[in-house]
Amino acid sequence: MKKKLWIQSLAITVFVFFMLWVANKVTDLKLFTAFDTIGQAMRDFELTDYAFSKLRETPNVDEKIVLVNFGSIDRRTLAQVIQKINTYKPRVIGIDGFYNCEGGLRDSINCPQLLDTLGNLMLGMSMAEADRVVLATKLMQTKRTGKIDTDVYDSLEVSDPLFMEHAFPGFVSLPTNATYQEDVKLCRSVFPKITVNGKDQLAFSVQIAMQYDSVKTKKFLARNKPEELINFRGNVEVKQLRVHSGKDTLTNSSNYPTYFYAVEYDQVLRDEVLPTLFEDNIIILGYMGDYMGDPSWEDKFFTPLNSKVAGRANPDMFGLVLHANVVAMILNEDYINEIPTWLQYAIAFAVCLMTVSLFIFIDKKLPTWFDALSFVIQVTELLLISALIVFAFYWWSLKLELAVALGVSALVGPSYDIFKSFQNEYNKRFTKAREPV
Repeated sequence: MKKKLWIQSLAITVFVFFMLWVANKVTDLKLFTAFDTIGQAMRDFELTDYAFSKLRETPNVDEKIVLVNFGSIDRRTLAQVIQKINTYKPRVIGIDGFYNCEGGLRDSINCPQLLDTLGNLMLGMSMAEADRVVLATKLMQTKRTGKIDTDVYDSLEVSDPLFMEHAFPGFVSLPTNATYQEDVKLCRSVFPKITVNGKDQLAFSVQIAMQYDSVKTKKFLARNKPEELINFRGNVEVKQLRVHSGKDTLTNSSNYPTYFYAVEYDQVLRDEVLPTLFEDNIIILGYMGDYMGDPSWEDKFFTPLNSKVAGRANPDMFGLVLHANVVAMILNEDYINEIPTWLQYAIAFAVCLMTVSLFIFIDKKLPTWFDALSFVIQVTELLLISALIVFAFYWWSLKLELAVALGVSALVGPSYDIFKSFQNEYNKRFTKAREPV
């Protein structure tokens, strides 16, 4: 009898997974997208976002990393900023910018930056004078490669040799699923390294960390994960350190404490910053709006720290701050771990099998209470699994990807009823009791 019950439990469990597969395929067809406003608002939400934005304790400001907003300045002004920063003796300078001619046309009409010959020479010299400079590159694909495999990159966009010969390269491309630059970009992770034409290229943030502390960075790379979840620590410190004028408060769009000091490039040129802010630290220059607090969406991303957990309206973090978060994660050795795919399905299968067995027991022993008890069990399971996902992330920085377990828990009740209906119909039509003699 027990063997028969386990066979039935196993059969229903398999049927639940089949129903989950069907539901997933129907969802992929996007037949009801136009009517599913709630689903669209929640499609980018993950339970771990709640732990990021609501539960985590306030971290101390990371004084090792300082961000400099260079807005839309020209190359000559940037050279002056770098020269001034060099006098403060930083350990590493990262520059999140490209200094080349778009389209490869190197003439003064198509590339007006070439007209400022002195400015280009100044920028190259400022990089050469610095101890360690990391300059942004970008992962690229030829049209032929893009048609074959969208995950394979066969080239890099780089700055002119005048600048690259004095810098370490680091690609700033991030996994966002955006189809074009102006598209809405949600970022949760980073590619630590990518092989381009047989050579490993490090991410911009990873290269910066490598130049600052190669031991910790190599330990991070030894995890050998093609894509690492970013353990976000915070946004820019919007209270700016100034020598003469105190502190200015700006708007923070993240529902999370500020974590990085940030200054404007003109503050650096006017000596309005404390030299100790830069000495022996990591200085990353890049775009954070034309001024601090600029609501610009250029090079800005949605992150789990967004003040709106679901139905996000405005991106909350500039790319420069994203890179800083990755650097901080590496140097603090504070990674997010994940469970393997096989364990995700094993947990889901075990949860489903035990639930089905419990349903069969209730159906046989307490048939009158089956509907009420099965509903309570399902709701309890969904709440417990959701809580486990959130608090495992909060307590241990462990991401429990239990979407399959949540799916089968939600479908086990309807699937059980459907299976029992098919089973009863089958027994009625094809199984006949022997007539009494």
